[in-house]
Amino acid sequence: MSDTPAIDPKRTAVVLIEYQNDFTSEGGTLHGAVKDVMDSTGMLKNTADVVDAVRAAGATVIHSPISFAPGYGEITSTPYGILAGVVESNSFVKDSWGAAIVDEMTPQESDIVIEGKRGFDAFASTNLDFILRSKGIDTIALAGFLTNCCVESTMRTAYERGYQVYTLTDCVAATSQEEHDNAISKDYPMFSRPVSGAAFADALAGGEGPADSSRGY
Repeated sequence: MSDTPAIDPKRTAVVLIEYQNDFTSEGGTLHGAVKDVMDSTGMLKNTADVVDAVRAAGATVIHSPISFAPGYGEITSTPYGILAGVVESNSFVKDSWGAAIVDEMTPQESDIVIEGKRGFDAFASTNLDFILRSKGIDTIALAGFLTNCCVESTMRTAYERGYQVYTLTDCVAATSQEEHDNAISKDYPMFSRPVSGAAFADALAGGEGPADSSRGY
C-alpha cells in the first residue's frame, strides 16, 4: 500500500459499464467471447463485492448500459470495427433480455442508470459528466466490458476531463487474455490508477488508500 489518502465516498462514484446479459450470461450473444477472461478475473463476484462496499460507504453507483433500437437505426448502415460485430451478433437490442442488466448488478433505488450510451466512451452520448459534476463527484472507479474498449475509452475521457480515475483490474474482462493483460499493464497506468476492487473498497472504508498498480489482478 502507498500513502495515498483514503477516498471520500461523498465525492466518489463507481461506473459499471455494460454489465448486461449479452456479455455476462450463458446464452448472451457475446458471452462466449468474454467468458474465459471473466472466469480468470472472477469479475462478477469481485464487482458485486465492490458495489456492496460502495453502497455501504455512501458513495454513488452508476450503471452505464448500451442499447440500440431494433435495426440499429442510431448508427451507420455500414458499420465497421467493433460496431459491425455488435450488429452482426444482434447484441444489446433495447428491451431484450440480452440488453438487460445482469441480476447480480440489479440497480438499487439509490443507484443511477445512465441512458443514451450508443458508443464506447460512456461520456460521449450521455449526461454522465453532468450527473457527476452536479453531485460534486470528482473521483470515479471504472469496471466492466471490455477492458480494452469501453472501459479504456471512458477512462481516457475521464482523465482528460480532470477526474481522479481508478480502474478496477479484477472487475473487467476482454475477448482475450492477451488484450486484457496488455491494456492493464500498458495503457491503464497512463490514464488511471489501476487497483484491485478490494483495495479500492478498503480506501472507501477509510483505509490507507490503494497503491497504484499496473498488475492488480
